[in-house]
Formats: sequence, structure tokens, C-alpha cells
Amino acid sequence: MEGELFLLSSMIFLLPVVCGCPERCRCHSPSNSVDCSRQGLAEIPSDLPPQTLTLHLQDNQIHQLPTSAFKSVPHLTTLNLYNNSLSNLTPGVFHGLQHLQVLNLTQNSLHSLESRLFHSLPQLRELDLSSNNISHLPASLGESWENLTVLAIQQNRLRQLDRALLESMPRMKRLFLKDNLWKCNCHLLSLKLWLETFVYKGGITDNIICVSPDAWKGKDLREIPHELYHPCPFPSLHLQSSQVPQLGAARRAVPRLSDSHSTGERDHRECEIKPKPRPANLRHAVATIVITGVVCGIVCLMMLAAAIYGCTYAAITAQDHGGRLAQTNEPTKTEGKELFDSSLA
Repeated sequence: MEGELFLLSSMIFLLPVVCGCPERCRCHSPSNSVDCSRQGLAEIPSDLPPQTLTLHLQDNQIHQLPTSAFKSVPHLTTLNLYNNSLSNLTPGVFHGLQHLQVLNLTQNSLHSLESRLFHSLPQLRELDLSSNNISHLPASLGESWENLTVLAIQQNRLRQLDRALLESMPRMKRLFLKDNLWKCNCHLLSLKLWLETFVYKGGITDNIICVSPDAWKGKDLREIPHELYHPCPFPSLHLQSSQVPQLGAARRAVPRLSDSHSTGERDHRECEIKPKPRPANLRHAVATIVITGVVCGIVCLMMLAAAIYGCTYAAITAQDHGGRLAQTNEPTKTEGKELFDSSLA
């Protein structure tokens, strides 16, 4: 009897090891999912089942991830790292996750992303980077973004977004950008034009509310007429002109701080939007062109009708005047003939 109890207790003790489920996690074999959320974890469990497809690590205290942090779960398709303390991601952290499709990095402390970070995620479909401190995204994040259909980067500190990055996502369907520090100047014009095309093709996005400059604060970027944007000046021209030393003036060889500061302010002012009292919108412009064409056509028809009427009137008047002259000349000829006959008699 004691031997049977010992055997039973040994089986119960060894069950988690046989199943391969970490001690502080819950495993669901039918779906191959592992839930390690809300466990106060500071690192990734080392004994994850290799057949895991879905891994929940949200609401923990993970501060950093080593290179190839998920090499023990190569078949992973969904990874949830929501609400941790990640501030930096090394380029090789996701190495080996060839099948990962959904990645949630919401509510961490990320400041930026390296361009090589997602190179090992060719099947990535959905990426959530919202509620971080990201102030800059690179112009390109590799070919892995070609299959991306959902990108969420709202509630960060972005001021600008390079159009080249958006164009590297040809399959994008939903893009969420609100609650950033958008600076609606000339640098954001390309984003506005891309978003207009994106929405026209059926894409879904939210509002991009301008935080600066004051002229457009609180306005939706897509509602600001693109005619009010001016091309950004080339700063290299100002730098070259300020760095060329004047002959016979050695003291100007090095630009003064005040000069460079004033040059920067001038470039900043030139780059800001200059409102003009011009109506907005591409649709309004098309409607204006159509209405103008109709009005011009009507005016041309009226002028043509007036010309025809004038020519007809002139012809009738000339014909009537010619008839009257003929009638007036005939009696005169008759009287002259009578006088001639009487003189002969």
C-alpha cells in the first residue's frame, strides 16, 4: 500500500516535467498555448514546451530579453509581452521565430527600434507598439514588413513618420497612429498624401491630431489642405553658406553660436506651415474645376449666340437699307427721263 502511494505521489510530482509546463505557468495542450501572465516574472521561463504556438507573458516584470530569447519555442505564432518593463530590444532577440505572426509589445518603455530587429520575422502579420515612449522609427525595418497587415503605434512620442517605412508595407490594412506628438509641418506632407491614398484604397486608420504648430493644433492632419504646405528648405545650403569663410575676415571662419541659432530659427520658420486663405480638399478643387468649366462653356455659348445674332441683324439691316435705296433711286431716274423728253419737245 505504501509503495502504491509512493508511486502515485511520484507520478504527480513528475507530471509537470513530463508535460514540459513551467512551474508558474498554465499550459493548454489542445491549443499548444502557455499562459505565464501575472506571475511577477523577470525573465523568460527556460522550460517552455517546444511545441508551443501561443505564449502569454503579459503583466510581468521583464526588463530585458537576451539574444535568441525564444529559441526553445521555434513554432511560436503568437507572442504577448504586454505591460512589462522592456526599454530596449537587441536585434537578435526574436531570432529563430520564423512562424511568428502576432507580436504584442504594448505598454512597455521602448524608446526606439533598430532596423534589424524584425529581420528574423518573415511571417509577421500584426505588430502592436502602442503605449511606449518611441520617438523615432527608422525609414526601413526590412523585408519582414512586407506581410504586415496591422500596425499600431498610437500613444507614443512620434513627431514624424517616414513615408518610405509605410511604402515598405504593401499589404497594410489597418494603421493606428493617434495620440502622438505630431508636428504638422512640411515634413509631414508626405505622410498626409500617403494616408489619403491608403484610405482611398480601403485602408483603415484613425485620426492624426496635430500638436504643433499652434496654427494647426488640435486639427486632423488629413483635413489640412496640402496646398498650405511648402517644400522644406535644404539645410545643407544654409550650412555651406554659413561655413564658407570670408576672404580677409578670419574671425568668420567658424560660425558663431548665435548665427547658427538664428539660421536654425529661420529654417524652422520657413519649414512651418504658412496658412493661406485658400479652400481645402481635393474634392473641392475638382468640383471647382468642373463648375468653372461649365460656366466657361455657358459663357462661350452665349458669346457665340450673340455673334450669330449680331451677324444676322447686320445682314437683315443691310438688306433692308439696300431695298430702300433702290426705291429712292427709281423715282429720281423717272423724273430725269421726263425732263429730258420735255426738253427735246
